[in-house]
Amino acid sequence: MQFTNAQKTAAAWVAIAMLAALLVWLLGPVLTPFVVAAVLAYMLTPVVDKLDGLWGGKLPRALAVVLVEVVFILVMLAVLLLVVPILAKEIPLLREQLPALIDKLNAWASPLLANLGIKFTIDVANLKALLLKYINTNLEESFSSLLSSVKLGGSVALVVIGNLVLIPVALFYLLMDWKNLVAKAKELVPRHLKARFESFTGESDEVLGQYLRGQLLVMMILATYYSTGLALFGLDLALPIGVFTGLAMFVPYVGFGIGLILAVLAGLLQFASIKAIVMVAVVYGSGQIIESLFLTPRLVGERIGLHPLAVIFMLLAFGQLFGFVGVLIALPASAVLLVAIRRLRASYMASKLYQG
Repeated sequence: MQFTNAQKTAAAWVAIAMLAALLVWLLGPVLTPFVVAAVLAYMLTPVVDKLDGLWGGKLPRALAVVLVEVVFILVMLAVLLLVVPILAKEIPLLREQLPALIDKLNAWASPLLANLGIKFTIDVANLKALLLKYINTNLEESFSSLLSSVKLGGSVALVVIGNLVLIPVALFYLLMDWKNLVAKAKELVPRHLKARFESFTGESDEVLGQYLRGQLLVMMILATYYSTGLALFGLDLALPIGVFTGLAMFVPYVGFGIGLILAVLAGLLQFASIKAIVMVAVVYGSGQIIESLFLTPRLVGERIGLHPLAVIFMLLAFGQLFGFVGVLIALPASAVLLVAIRRLRASYMASKLYQG
């Protein structure tokens, strides 16, 4: 049985893809900082190029790279620090007010269930003791594990610190040489496939770029909306919870769910009344409607084809297969797969097999 050149080429690309996947799986921990830097370089290169082009190209690229990288690091630190006031305030309040919340819940639920003919009793004392023990035990275990990881020959701490140092360094060199690296990679493609390859990668880049830009706009609008809505209800932690919810929308539904839980918890601890439920229902319910019916269709675009459920599946699947590295490459991989599926479908629809 003889194979055509097209079949041989396809088999070669499949073999290369399988080899790359195997290397990622085997060298995941080593590749993590470089993959992080590569993903960030892909996202930040257009910004560096625009900044580099200012003043007639007189601004040194190295300076443009440093400026972009410093601003990006400061933004990431600011986002990370949003969680600190939430944890610092909510955990002590949770310990103090949890018993009172359980009493109020019991006082509200028992008569309601009794009127419905449902006999249901809550052992309030045991429930309080169980929940408080769970909270205290988990906090102590988390703190102890953190200390032990730092003390244990510094293994975990050294890996984290090493990655924090290596990622900015790798990002700097990738931003400096991104165009050259891409050009050298394209040189490896056989000449008779260059046109197809450039068309394929160009379409993949356009799909991913549209998705990222649209999703960024959606995140910024929702962060402003949730912060404003929660603040109008008088929630003390409106700004950090609202901004965190908006930014966490990068992972569809998952980020919304985490923000929803934080808002409910903060509202119950602050108001200790039905106002917390009303606040969350109004702000998050309307926010979800606005995001689903207006923001995502207009800013991200249905034509891109990256359905939220597909994004979640890709994140979980790549995370399961390749760990943290898989999460980082899930979106680029999903864009490439989307373009490949589109082209395979078009090829099938135009084939004699489909047309009969």
